[in-house]
Amino acid sequence: MEAIIRACADEGWAAQVAAVIANRPDAAGLAFAASHGIATAVVDHRQFPDRDSFDAALAQEIDSFAPDLVVLAGFMRVLTAGFVDHYAGRMLNVHPSLLPSFPGLKTHQQALDAGVRLHGASVHFVTSQLDHGPIVAQAAVPVEAGDTPATLAERVLATEHIIYPRAVRWFVEGRLALDGLRVTLTPPEPQWLFAGHTAGEGA
Repeated sequence: MEAIIRACADEGWAAQVAAVIANRPDAAGLAFAASHGIATAVVDHRQFPDRDSFDAALAQEIDSFAPDLVVLAGFMRVLTAGFVDHYAGRMLNVHPSLLPSFPGLKTHQQALDAGVRLHGASVHFVTSQLDHGPIVAQAAVPVEAGDTPATLAERVLATEHIIYPRAVRWFVEGRLALDGLRVTLTPPEPQWLFAGHTAGEGA
């Protein structure tokens, strides 16, 4: 989230972050957003009897800011199908794996257990199927000898901070088109990174 806020300001996007909304009052992103003059709100899931009522309240809070795009960053709750459908085609998430491999939690341990040579991150449109939406951008890092979930997570997170702001900017610029599960970027440019280098830059 912080990387997106910084990129929006530093790169002069023709957009602004309307608000940062959290489901926990102690979420670190709230203080960061407030320090940058961005509106904040909390919709605490513990105050609701079920997922449907929480998601309805969350959607109401989001819609009060009339956003063109909803960006999930560090939001660890599974959203209901009705909520996802409400924001179909305009809600992005970043997931710490090269989807469709390793959806869900503990992705870095999953990668180590599977013995893969590459791991990474994916930015995707959110659908009702968890971590299976159309992929916008991906970044890969090598899995090195002696890696632990923590060391792997650190390298993957660094790539998330590159590809997530980039994907949001593409949406802001009207360059993304959805066709089923395929995302087209116009005009085209590399939509993946390897070890911190953009595809085609000699990595």
